[in-house]
Amino acid sequence: MTKHNIAWHEKTLGQLFCDGSARQVVAMLLRECADAGVVVKLATKVTDVRKSDSFTVEIADETCTAPALVLATGGLSIPKMGATGFSHDIARKFGLKVITPRAALVPLKAKPSELEFCKNLSGVSLPAIASCGKASFAESILFTHRGLSGPAILQISSYWRDGQPISLDLAPGIDALRFLKERKHARPKAELKTILAELLPQRLAQALAPADLAQLAALLKNWTMTPDSSEGFAKAEVTAGGIDTDQLSSKTMEAKAVSGLYAIGEAVDVTGWLGGYNFQWAWASGWCAGQAA
Repeated sequence: MTKHNIAWHEKTLGQLFCDGSARQVVAMLLRECADAGVVVKLATKVTDVRKSDSFTVEIADETCTAPALVLATGGLSIPKMGATGFSHDIARKFGLKVITPRAALVPLKAKPSELEFCKNLSGVSLPAIASCGKASFAESILFTHRGLSGPAILQISSYWRDGQPISLDLAPGIDALRFLKERKHARPKAELKTILAELLPQRLAQALAPADLAQLAALLKNWTMTPDSSEGFAKAEVTAGGIDTDQLSSKTMEAKAVSGLYAIGEAVDVTGWLGGYNFQWAWASGWCAGQAA
C-alpha cells in the first residue's frame, strides 16, 4: 500500500482500510498485473478447459495453452455482478470434490409468524449477541422488512443451517431481570416501555413492553427465532462451501490429483468473518499459487 502511495488506517482486530476509495486498490492490482505482463480479457466466455501435457483453454476466438491453470473465479455470491459456479464446474470436471455451496455472510428471513414483528421494526438497530450452536458474535443487529441483518446476523449466518434456531441477547453484559426490578422500584409510576427504552431503541421497547417483568427479562437475554431461510446468493457477501481443501496442497493450493491445477480464494471451501478476512484469504492463497504455478 505504501509503495503505491495509498493512504490507509487500521480499525479494530487489525483490519486495514483505505483512507480514500477502494478503486485505489483495484488500480494498484491492475498496475501490478501490467508490470508482470498479465493480459486481462473481460467479457470473454470460456467454452472448454482440458488437459493433456498442458492445459488448453478455449475461448470464443482463441485457444490458450499453459503448463498451469489457476481457478480464481470465486463462488456464487452476488450473481448480478457476474458470479457463477465456473470454478466448481471445472474442479468437478477434473475429479475434485466440491462441498455443496451455500450463501454465507447473508441476512436471514423471518418465518411468517414473526415477519410482521420484524417489518414493524424495520430500520431499528442495536448491539446484541447472536448465537447459533457454539458460535456467538457480539455486534449490531438490524431489523428489516424481511427479517434480520446487521454484522452479528451476517456473521452467525455462516454457521446457521436450515431449521436451526438462533438466539439473541438484546442486553449484552446486563442482568436484565435485576435491571428491570431495580428501575421499577426506583420509578414505580414509570411505564415498562419507558424503563425498557433505557436499554433498547424506543420502537423495540414499545413492541416488547406488554410482557411481564420475568418474561421480558428472559426475552431480552434469549430471544430465540428459527429463520425461514437466508436471503440467498443474491444478498450473500461470500459463498461457503466450494472445492474441498483436502483436495489441495495447503502450501501451494495445487490439486493433489491434478498436476498444474490450482484453486484459490472463494472457489475453495474457506469462509472468513466480516472485516476483510475473505479478501485476505483470496490474496494470500493467490500469492501461494502464483509462486508455485
